[in-house]
Amino acid sequence: MKIEQLDLSESAIKFLKSEGLTKLYPPQADSVKAGLLKGKSILVSAPTASGKTLIATLAMISYLSKNKGKVIYLSPLRALAAEKFLEFKKLEKLSIGNKIKVGISTGDFENVEKKLEKNNILILTNEKMDSVIRKTVEWIDDIGLVISDEVHLIGDDSRGPTLEMVLTRLKRLENKPQILALSATITNSEELANWLGCKLVENQWRPVPLSEGVYDGGVVTMSDGETFEVDNTIRGTPIDLGVQCVQEGGQSLIFAETRTRSKSLATKAMDVIGNLIEKKELDELEKISKKILKVNENTDLVKTLAVLIKKGVAFHHAGLNQSCRQIIETEFRSGKIKLLSSTPTLAAGVNLPARRVVISNISRYNAKVGANRPISILEYKQLCGRAGRPQYDKYGESIIIGKGNGEEIIEHYIKGEPEPIVSKITDDKSLRTHILSVIVTNPGIKKEEILDFFLQTLGGLQSRKPAIKFAIDIALRFLSSEFLIIKKGQRYAATEFGKKTSMLYIDPLTATHFRDSIENVSKKKKHTFGFLHVITNSEEFFPKFSLRNKDFETASLMIENHTSELLEPISEYDCSRSLMALQSWITESSETSLSDGLGIESGDMHRMVENANWLTYCLREIAKHVERADLLEELENQRRRIVYGIREELLELVKVKGIGRVRARALFKHKIKTLDDLATIPVNKLAEIDKIGLTLADNIKSELKKVRY
Repeated sequence: MKIEQLDLSESAIKFLKSEGLTKLYPPQADSVKAGLLKGKSILVSAPTASGKTLIATLAMISYLSKNKGKVIYLSPLRALAAEKFLEFKKLEKLSIGNKIKVGISTGDFENVEKKLEKNNILILTNEKMDSVIRKTVEWIDDIGLVISDEVHLIGDDSRGPTLEMVLTRLKRLENKPQILALSATITNSEELANWLGCKLVENQWRPVPLSEGVYDGGVVTMSDGETFEVDNTIRGTPIDLGVQCVQEGGQSLIFAETRTRSKSLATKAMDVIGNLIEKKELDELEKISKKILKVNENTDLVKTLAVLIKKGVAFHHAGLNQSCRQIIETEFRSGKIKLLSSTPTLAAGVNLPARRVVISNISRYNAKVGANRPISILEYKQLCGRAGRPQYDKYGESIIIGKGNGEEIIEHYIKGEPEPIVSKITDDKSLRTHILSVIVTNPGIKKEEILDFFLQTLGGLQSRKPAIKFAIDIALRFLSSEFLIIKKGQRYAATEFGKKTSMLYIDPLTATHFRDSIENVSKKKKHTFGFLHVITNSEEFFPKFSLRNKDFETASLMIENHTSELLEPISEYDCSRSLMALQSWITESSETSLSDGLGIESGDMHRMVENANWLTYCLREIAKHVERADLLEELENQRRRIVYGIREELLELVKVKGIGRVRARALFKHKIKTLDDLATIPVNKLAEIDKIGLTLADNIKSELKKVRY
């Protein structure tokens, strides 16, 4: 189907052609034939890179050319949401009657930005959309098109229940919005489509044909029966497979089971890949390497990465900060980095295809069982879906490393069907959290109505009614016993504490623990370490790092030094490296010392800071609710210390924009300790202080006026 055949305006056709589009891929054409441009709800089940983003774009253009309502695009991850925002921002130059304005919101569950309602395309994470629904904002009734990306993640233990709740609520809206669900290939796609009220469009077409295979005993056997040998006597099989692809002019993506292995594999590939690259490209890589060192604190991890990049090799995992990851992703896309070794998190994140994907191990550590377990077929399909670069490759290859079990791997993973999506909504945590939100948004609701709502979820479709009823009864008893809800006659309503808990977007169990922890703490003393312990111990806190054998002595000493600040007695066995890292961070430990001493990398620290800031805010709001006004200033100061990574003495200085932890400490050392001191010092003297200079000194003086007056 050609672009000009679409039932869209002339300006829309012209816009699509200006983006280089002339013809629809088969899944796109099938979606149009199924009624995509006529307002029909559709579930598209198709492989990675089969053009699902354009299907979403066509639906948006069609809807907004005919209606004045809003389009909601739901993304499972912030990184993906940011990627899609840039993609859809282009639509703002399109003239179709209604002026298109694209907005994005992915964080801060407590607040709903007022500016959001001014946009008619909103890109939100699933969690943000859930938060918006809980606030019952007026523009929800204006939603006419809901696009749910990666909808198969509804079966995910942690993120699935929120997505399921959001879709259940949106499909129940009075105006019945059009739903476009985008999914990887799944076994029970028809069941999912029926639940959503969608017509199913299934298509296995890929723009780049994929060949899957297994390496075992020195030989790779592909799914089409082709075999070839690999010399793995020097660097090891995963690297040799990756190197072989680079030698043939492709790029390789190697999935490793751990961070340590991803770095190790990249290091093994460094010299041989470097020898395959021409001098001009090596000069470019040298510049990228220097950039990595210039914009980041030079921890061992960053220095190792910089050395590898010089040779056209890199590793990618959550320990790297956003700056490093962004540079790696950009340069891999540009083709300068030839071989990338990554943990599997990349497969669920940004789109980085390679000609050959190598899966070095099919086992992963499973925290629930505390041991390694084989990955699911669905996860395997997500990993191998990265093989094949559109516009660059005529084919893509995915190769699993076997261990004498090649035939078994072929039968299970390559020929097997992905597992059906199973709802997790009836898990204890999910149910108590989402029952509370239903009660908050529907005061006076009866138990029968709560049951009716949850029977309309995917879990309701997949479970027996008595089982769901029993689970709801247990959750209601917990919420009642902890005074989050009250029952009047046959009807339930949320207490003020229940409303606050739901709006804070935390597990009711966490909220009750926060409340109980701070209700009876002593007055007139500091509680910093105790607050940090309470938040790092909560279900919501991540990432959590347990103590290593060598950390127990340091943990014991840290607890001893801060015993007076604890809200409850703890031993080193109740401590975690995350708690130790946060305590070190707010006493101005550098990223290098955190990396060397605790094995906490900058990417992990960034996520801990972000998470701890939110949970400390929640703790402060609950302290306000239980009328512990004496704790509010301390908790607010703790939030700012967490954000900036500073001791208490620098709190006043960081109020000024442009002054962070490093500059604040430099000022303090020069006896500039308050805003008054900062106002008094002449600009030229301020400029002489390390890390400042004349331009920044002028800016600081300007910003100071805003803070003081």
